Amino acid sequence: MTVKEIAELANVSIGTVDRVIYNRGRVSAETRARIKAIIEKYRFTPNPIARRLKRNRAYRFSAFLPRRDQDAWYWSQVLEGIQEGAKEIAPLGVKTEIIEFDRYSVKDFRRAADTLLAEKPEGIILSPIMPARIKSLITKIQDSGIPCIFFDADLPEVKPLCAIGQDSFRGGYLAGRLMHLLAGRITKPAAVLDTHGEDYHITRRRDGFLRYAGEHGFSAVVREYSDYKGHEISVDEIALFLAEHTDLTGIFITNCMAHRVAEAAKRQKRRRPFILVGYDLIPKNRELLRNGEISAIISQRPEEQGRQALLNLYRRIVLEQHIPSKIEIPLDVYIRENIPVE
Repeated sequence: MTVKEIAELANVSIGTVDRVIYNRGRVSAETRARIKAIIEKYRFTPNPIARRLKRNRAYRFSAFLPRRDQDAWYWSQVLEGIQEGAKEIAPLGVKTEIIEFDRYSVKDFRRAADTLLAEKPEGIILSPIMPARIKSLITKIQDSGIPCIFFDADLPEVKPLCAIGQDSFRGGYLAGRLMHLLAGRITKPAAVLDTHGEDYHITRRRDGFLRYAGEHGFSAVVREYSDYKGHEISVDEIALFLAEHTDLTGIFITNCMAHRVAEAAKRQKRRRPFILVGYDLIPKNRELLRNGEISAIISQRPEEQGRQALLNLYRRIVLEQHIPSKIEIPLDVYIRENIPVE
């Protein structure tokens, strides 16, 4: 179905159909209703390129995320997906700006947030981490009427266009099951290193693990590490924890820093190995998973999350299509035997 065919069926000019489609200019109520009925009957969708030409402007989207080198380069994987999505929609008149910030610097976060708001993009994708800081920014975005999609994390009290990510509670529960399966029998305590403890999805991972431990009768020690101490969790901090807890069945670390736990254990030359379960198949985790120093990794497909966030923003804003309010990413599990070939 084309605009010309709609005009012929409605017995009007192409210009009249155009005014109805793009909601501009005068058209009688009767004619408008007749054209809309035809559009609905044949499920006509305007060509996005033609739409852009009619409006005589390009669309501008912004992606707001931590620096690509932070969290052991985890965010570089998200960024890779965003850039892939940006390439797909660039020929359709959409420009995507990447705004990165230092997640451990309040000053730099505010700088980046001010830049984002000043740009006044048609749509924004972001990860709602660090709720104490980002809630204020999200409120300003919503007050400005800018559509927003979340990836990587979620905030239950905020309603974006769409939230893309895993069920974090189920992820933590899965980590408990993996540890149980790999250990065979758990007689010594397990530990949870709760990194970025302010983030909702991180606390849900912790809670899921503790639920599994409670249901299966083994104890768990929790150590929380704050985002606001100004740096990522260090090998020294982990080594100190290991020195305090010398007899553990296993450790679940709630983010991508499993490689630092392995390094701390190696530094201490621990005689009794423990099960080590973490998140994200970043290069360092991949290497240590391959040589057996990490037992299992749960992956959340960061590249796909970044790409899907941008493409769904395009579908909703440019194509005016319905998109789901939530897209759940599968819980992928990697062990030594099924590491994907790079």
